[in-house]
Amino acid sequence: MASDDRLVGEAPTATRPLDVARLREDFPILRVEVRGKPLVYLDNAASAQKPRAVIDAVERFYAEQSSNVHRGLHRLSELATELFEGSREKLRRYINAADPREIVFTGGTTGAINLVAHAFGGRAVGAGDEIVISHLEHHSNIVPWQLLAERAGARLRVAPIDDTGALIAEAFESLLNERTRLVAVSHTSNAIGTRLPVKWIARTAHARGIPVLLDGAQAMPHGRVDVQALDCDFLALSGHKMFGPTGIGALYGKLERLNEMPPFLGGGDMIHSVTLEKSTYKDPPHRFEAGTPDIAGAIGLGAAVDYLESVGPERIAAHERDLLAYALERMRQFPGVKLIGTAPERAGIVSFTIDGVHPHDLGTALDFEGVAVRAGHHCAQPLMERFGVPATVRASLACYNTRDEIDALVAALGQAIEVLG
Repeated sequence: MASDDRLVGEAPTATRPLDVARLREDFPILRVEVRGKPLVYLDNAASAQKPRAVIDAVERFYAEQSSNVHRGLHRLSELATELFEGSREKLRRYINAADPREIVFTGGTTGAINLVAHAFGGRAVGAGDEIVISHLEHHSNIVPWQLLAERAGARLRVAPIDDTGALIAEAFESLLNERTRLVAVSHTSNAIGTRLPVKWIARTAHARGIPVLLDGAQAMPHGRVDVQALDCDFLALSGHKMFGPTGIGALYGKLERLNEMPPFLGGGDMIHSVTLEKSTYKDPPHRFEAGTPDIAGAIGLGAAVDYLESVGPERIAAHERDLLAYALERMRQFPGVKLIGTAPERAGIVSFTIDGVHPHDLGTALDFEGVAVRAGHHCAQPLMERFGVPATVRASLACYNTRDEIDALVAALGQAIEVLG
């Protein structure tokens, strides 16, 4: 892999540090107490919290602007359409897509990947063809391809990882051949934080004429993601990971790819004309947005993008790098801890087990101390199997987390181990 491959999360050395205490004031939920103790929220890989600006944008839409989009001739419908399409443009700028038509609103990363599996895969993948994924994938980037392979008579091939959780580049490259129709990999692992060399992956696949889909759910809130620099064909993302509402996300697709794809869902607002004999369809992105969309969600996602821009993705990345280094230092000093996933390129996720204590018991015990983590397989069962564990405890970081919260996690772990033996 070339040394000029820049991953999301890298930032200029002169980045001005975050004022985290001030930033935390933007998130009302961080003032909540859990079981009489201040909330320490370290489950951001599952869903990030929402700033007041996002909450207000959604509330304002329902209170003052609510109407359907695209088809109404009255002022409220025009306003709702302006806000909805304005959010599309905000997201286009944020990921540096070339054209707003390359942004398709979906229900989230899962919906975006399924859209590609059906609309692209249904035409591109046939009997005997192959789809390449990695061993790091979330179930949302495994199951749709398994279903496609079953429908088409194709084969799913899995690029292995080493004992640190890093992709084995040579093994990945050896899987690519004349039968490979798509590479679909995570930008960043949700379970152990590994960042894949996605720019190199795209370049390597494209040299063989193979398109690339990136699951960007875990990358979006932690730094700048530039789809033109990465040169991916598709990128799937979820709003709730990046401080936006739940139930909204997007698919980025190169316009030439989207133009080749048939509709995934049929219904209103995605058609030019309908007769009882035949229908004709709109151009992207509306071809893929059948029915009334999640208008409030899209507006909230636009507000989340505004918020991320105002804070600064590079500043977020720098803060989280410092916080991750501190968390790893504290956790390595803790007796009985085994870190799962230690790849050198990684996001702010610490996934671990403790000797003699089941992760589920540990997660419950931490909750009694006000510390919210995730315990389980993290929708990545094949990855857990690769490391020989049924589950891990996962502490995942966001821009509003602090060193004091890492200290609270470590203190709560000590108390939990005393109780659980």
